[in-house]
Amino acid sequence: MEKRKLAQLGLEAVDRLDLPGELAAGVPQMELVGNRQFFMSQHKGVLVYSTETIEIAGGTLLVRLLGRELQLQAMTETELRIGGYIEKMELIC
Repeated sequence: MEKRKLAQLGLEAVDRLDLPGELAAGVPQMELVGNRQFFMSQHKGVLVYSTETIEIAGGTLLVRLLGRELQLQAMTETELRIGGYIEKMELIC
């Protein structure tokens, strides 16, 4: 099935199930737990990785985490978890 048809099916399912439109649009969901844990789904890859800076592609935006002892704790094709001392989070459109 071509991508356009799949996208249309996804939009119809979201509409019928009365789900938030962000789910169909592939918008990343992010969760910051205190200053120690960061979770993200629908990411498009890690662009920069060090113990002080991590940059993550999120489709139309870039997420930059700044801090100390940052580490990628888990990562799948669509989700990731970062731990450490997060001092600043920047969203760049």
